[in-house]
Amino acid sequence: MNVWEIMVFMVANAWYPVNYFRLSFGKSESLYDAILTLQKENDIPINISMKSLVDKLQELIRLPNIRRQLNFLQLNVPFRFLRPWIDTSDDREIVKRSQTFENGCLYKLEKDDGTLWVELNPVWLTYLQENYDILSSFAYWGLTNFLQVRNPNVPNIPNKLIKKEERNPLTNQRKFWNAAINKGIEIKCLYTGKLLNTNNYDLDHFIPWSFVSHDLLWNLMPADSSINCSKSNKLPDLGLYLPKLAEAHQTALRINLEVGKQNKLLEDYLSLGYTPQDIAMMDREHLLDSFYQTFTPMNQIALNMGFEPWKY
Repeated sequence: MNVWEIMVFMVANAWYPVNYFRLSFGKSESLYDAILTLQKENDIPINISMKSLVDKLQELIRLPNIRRQLNFLQLNVPFRFLRPWIDTSDDREIVKRSQTFENGCLYKLEKDDGTLWVELNPVWLTYLQENYDILSSFAYWGLTNFLQVRNPNVPNIPNKLIKKEERNPLTNQRKFWNAAINKGIEIKCLYTGKLLNTNNYDLDHFIPWSFVSHDLLWNLMPADSSINCSKSNKLPDLGLYLPKLAEAHQTALRINLEVGKQNKLLEDYLSLGYTPQDIAMMDREHLLDSFYQTFTPMNQIALNMGFEPWKY
């Protein structure tokens, strides 16, 4: 396999963490910048499936300008990975000594017309096949640690490495809001002001799911179905919308506590630092303060990572 083919999968595997979750890869950010440039210049959808992305990258990698953009990926790793077996820092020496699979090294390197090729050592094939799941998990564990150091304030990094093909259904969360609506409480879209009923709303992640990577109730709010395209994974203005969010939650929470259902779901509010009963009884000043204390730092971290601010 030539190294360009390997690069396709390197970019594909980093695509979702970079484009969707805005995870930093460190000081140089070469991979981060290269992926953002690829996405913008070639108009590739951020949520593209892995198969479609690989197909697209395999087309692009044939182009000289794309190879120039990604050439840095082959400068170190193919050689450094062999250092435990071949003790030299000279890349040409590593290529030469790998030809005989010195010390049982994992692969050998060959250069042909300027292209670097990788050939696996046959003695490793059975081991790699039998232990693929373990090795894959170990690699993701290492990547998680690498990214956690470089993104210390970002929540839930392990769930931001691979694109989830299906998100969790929000059935119980809808029941929470439907209970309030069915009791005659007016629930309006935070952004459009449209009055909502149980059949005409979507549940919106106020701080985008692509940042929080959870479905905790206090970050969810019924919204006009038309708003998704406009808001997408942007950050709503806290000054405009957070007070409305907090007040709507308090009203719906009071109804659900009165009904006495979904006690497990209501435990989501504990991560705000208060019991559901405490939040239901707060005056407006303390209510807004409790929400601002949680949402303000999340909003700032997301802004620092490149998430865009948004107003309707």
